[in-house]
Amino acid sequence: MLDNSLKEQLKAIFANLESDYQFDVYASQEHESYNELIELLEDVVVSSPKFSLKINNGDSISFNLLKNGEKTGIYFRGIPNGHEFTSLLLAVLNCDGKGKNQPDEYIRKRVQSLKGEIKLTTYVSLTCTNCPDVVQALNLMTIINPNITHEMVDGSIYKEEVESLKIQAVPAVYTDGELLHVGRGEFGTLLTKLEEKYGSEDVSTAETEARKFDVIVIGGGPAGASAAIYSARKGLNVALLAETVGGQVKETLGVENLISVPKTTGENLTADLRKHMEEYPISILEHRLVENVELDGSEKVINVKGGERFATDALIIATGANWKKLNVPGESDHIGKGVAFCVHCDGPFYKDKHVAVIGGGNSGIEAAIDLSAICSKVTVFEFLDELKADKVLQEKVASLPNVEVFLSSQTTEIIGNGEKVSGLKVKDRNTEQERIVDADGVFVQIGLAPNSSVFKGLVDISKYGEIEIDSHGRTNVPGIYAAGDVTTVPYKQIITSMGDGAKAALTAFDDRIRGVIS
Repeated sequence: MLDNSLKEQLKAIFANLESDYQFDVYASQEHESYNELIELLEDVVVSSPKFSLKINNGDSISFNLLKNGEKTGIYFRGIPNGHEFTSLLLAVLNCDGKGKNQPDEYIRKRVQSLKGEIKLTTYVSLTCTNCPDVVQALNLMTIINPNITHEMVDGSIYKEEVESLKIQAVPAVYTDGELLHVGRGEFGTLLTKLEEKYGSEDVSTAETEARKFDVIVIGGGPAGASAAIYSARKGLNVALLAETVGGQVKETLGVENLISVPKTTGENLTADLRKHMEEYPISILEHRLVENVELDGSEKVINVKGGERFATDALIIATGANWKKLNVPGESDHIGKGVAFCVHCDGPFYKDKHVAVIGGGNSGIEAAIDLSAICSKVTVFEFLDELKADKVLQEKVASLPNVEVFLSSQTTEIIGNGEKVSGLKVKDRNTEQERIVDADGVFVQIGLAPNSSVFKGLVDISKYGEIEIDSHGRTNVPGIYAAGDVTTVPYKQIITSMGDGAKAALTAFDDRIRGVIS
């Protein structure tokens, strides 16, 4: 099933395994996916003498991972192929104390402190680019806390189960039968949700003094990584606090406008950002959710979810942005139930169905083009009197027979029964007339909203929620700088964010040597 090149790579990946691992399969030979599952696991098993495969009769397609004969709590119901193949490999490596994503001791304590027995199930699509992050995060929590179990379920194999739960967006995480999370999610976000649901033992330490750094960067996207690298190159003691390295970039499939790099992917660019930062003594502190920032004289004290505290005289905010919502009636009630934001993740749920796309910019028109290959019909609604997308995209969408575009159209309501979208209400901005358009799903593609809410009241923020900065990246508070999509700078692009991060770091260093900050 796997080609010879990949098999050789697996031998290198698993060459240093210390423990023995068994794939304990429970599957029916009558199942149409039986041979595919067995072939995949056999190809993995031959890559290391530390692997073995045990096949048991069952009524499904599933297996669990055993370490030295003991259950790890990690289960796969389906075939972890496609984007989930990495989740399978990392499950083994993480169990062995290796591989990426290993959290530091403080985060491990938070996971270990979760109360009760927790049973997690994540429904995925193998084409989903956000699903592996969630699966891998929850697998890692399972390894850290023996009271947690986690099962990945391939929704394409267990269609009836997905339909009975009315799942229309992935990843969809259930805990003890109740929906916990839908869509993109990072380790820190998922951990916080589990803490809120189950509670946790006190993980605060007797040491309340904040950890001090010369420069602290909040945000791990292109702007944050650039700011951290430029600061570290000046010989400063730098920490980067982030939910995850990469930020919004991780959701980008293709990157073709990063000058000198003709083509890459969000995943590869994220890996490159991390690799570059690791060339310097930067404290990369992932899975951190900043709760607030306090001013103590010239010092900025950052309080992080879980009780950690950090202090610096130079703070660079590079928290980026997230998808904007319509904020109309019915939208929040149907997120994950017909309202979606990621075409690549959730598009397959709407095969041969009619969907609406809200937004006529590049994101919206690209979404319509992608969906046209899956859906029976795609209807685009643009608020303005003309499309904002690049001309080449407009020409492409105009050539598609199953795509229609309406301009000067304002979406005023998402219609559904709380479990499924049935349509939307749209107002013609020229005539003020409203009409109901039947649709099985709505993809919202209206741009990004800056992640600035934590900093309201600390620095000046525009009416659009962007942190106001001058031409050098300074905010109105001495010693606080900002860069990238969270700021008022125009053109939210990866390359401009990198430049903004470098600019903010150089400004902070210049202020330091001039005595503006300590």
